[in-house]
Amino acid sequence: MEDVLDLYEEEDDPHSPTVCFDEKLVAPEADVRPSVPAKPGQVERIDYEYERLGTANLFFFVEPLAGWRHVEMTQQRTKRDYAHCIRWLVDEAYPHAEYIRLVQDNLNTHTAAALYETFEPAEARRLLQRIEFHYTPKHASWLNMAEIEIGIFTRGCLSRRVQSLSELRQRIATLESERNAQRCTISWRFTCNDARDKLHDLYPVINNKLD
Repeated sequence: MEDVLDLYEEEDDPHSPTVCFDEKLVAPEADVRPSVPAKPGQVERIDYEYERLGTANLFFFVEPLAGWRHVEMTQQRTKRDYAHCIRWLVDEAYPHAEYIRLVQDNLNTHTAAALYETFEPAEARRLLQRIEFHYTPKHASWLNMAEIEIGIFTRGCLSRRVQSLSELRQRIATLESERNAQRCTISWRFTCNDARDKLHDLYPVINNKLD
């Protein structure tokens, strides 16, 4: 926990950017009957029946201090999908960074081994030399600022019905472009000192009394 909190207190450095990563499974729904548009004195009415459009996985990358994010939509969430997203992050998103400090959780696909299972050893090693992993503790996803961005996208476009997965992809891309154009940053205020002051149950009680 304190490793991640200390990282969040550091200033923005383009040579070693801090990027938060997480993923979300979505199950888009489509209307069976057209909704009734809102009019004066009456809200929009949506039929309770819907059609499931399958599932999709969303990989979220967020650089909080720079106000940049990217959402990659895939059909599944395998180690191979994760590995290809990491290569995109290294080679396309941050080609000039010395290394990327990546904050992520302990999901079994979020490992260095995933890259070796996907690419040739030399390629996997090349990519990993540009990544510095920072893992949030188990059951502490709130420490990952990507969770904040996921919440914004959920309210902005993921919770509404769509007619197809391509429409969902377009909505995500539109919101991503809008937020990147506005350089929407995330201001993190919870520090190690706050944790030590408020989260007493996480710290051992040390008895310094001499016998």
